[in-house]
Amino acid sequence: MKIATMLSYAGGFQRAARDVAEMERAGLDLVWVAEAYGFDGPSMMGYLAAVTERVEIGAAILPIYTRTPTLIAMTAAGIDALSDGRFHLGLGASGPQVIEGFHGVPYTNPIGRTREIVEICREVWRRDAPLVHAGKNYTLPLPPGAGTGLGKALKIIAHPVRAEIPVWIAALGEKNVELTAEIANGWLPILFIPERSEGVWGEALRVGAGRRDASLGELMISAGGLLAIGEGKEVTALRELQRPMVALYVGGMGAKGKNFYNELAVRYGFEREAGVIQDHYLAGRKSDAEAAVPDEFLELTTLCGPASYVKERVEAFRKAGVTHLQVHPIPLGDQSAASLIETLRNLT
Repeated sequence: MKIATMLSYAGGFQRAARDVAEMERAGLDLVWVAEAYGFDGPSMMGYLAAVTERVEIGAAILPIYTRTPTLIAMTAAGIDALSDGRFHLGLGASGPQVIEGFHGVPYTNPIGRTREIVEICREVWRRDAPLVHAGKNYTLPLPPGAGTGLGKALKIIAHPVRAEIPVWIAALGEKNVELTAEIANGWLPILFIPERSEGVWGEALRVGAGRRDASLGELMISAGGLLAIGEGKEVTALRELQRPMVALYVGGMGAKGKNFYNELAVRYGFEREAGVIQDHYLAGRKSDAEAAVPDEFLELTTLCGPASYVKERVEAFRKAGVTHLQVHPIPLGDQSAASLIETLRNLT
């Protein structure tokens, strides 16, 4: 099992990059870089490529509506070149509030768009022929009558370091998870509970895998949670750091009836709690929403406790098919993020 982490901006980006370099020396395999509506992800990933040597660098995620498919392909090829073949392209649809509110782009047909973008990216990287694509969402070049009529089929000028860059998809809904298991190299779920993943996603993963090209290999999965290793209640109490995030996602990341994370909590068996959290959050009662997050939910989505307990959690994630244990290290005492990664490496 590989070890991954999400880049933390708590101390500023330069500090975060130095932390990644230290964790790299301790055995970190992959660092994911988010892009929501803050700084853009590719700038940060290019910087990371310059200050690291071995750790793989992944986008988690580039929202599919914010760039043309060919720009996504060019960006991935560029970061892959800067990092000497260490890049992973993570794609996701984000949500209507961000896409329509911040970017002003209609949030339409996310599953169909994702499929076409992955197809186009792989065509660009292969450079087999000038790019021609005729799909429901994207037509390249534009057909007569849709523009000036001067569009020309082209190949990327640069030669990508790799013709096959790993593509990951952030997916929660059944149809999107089916698509991921069919066409992607990896899957990026969130708020992953290994003991309940089979009941929530098992059938969708099997259906998608039934249509999967064998050349893609086994589907990689990156999931995990907060990591704290040590004795005593002060360690398990660190699960509380996840409470505001769970309340935000389950309660506030989407409108009522259109919140993918709330739907996930319901499918996990927390239907009543998910409703309470959302009602409080949308009414502006954030502290009440946080208080309504079940302690059990926090425990099942984190790895906080003695080394023996953390090892048990690692095995639960492994049993659920996780290939990249994604952790957010919380150091205690004289620990550092790097030392926690080293300890975790010995437990995996």
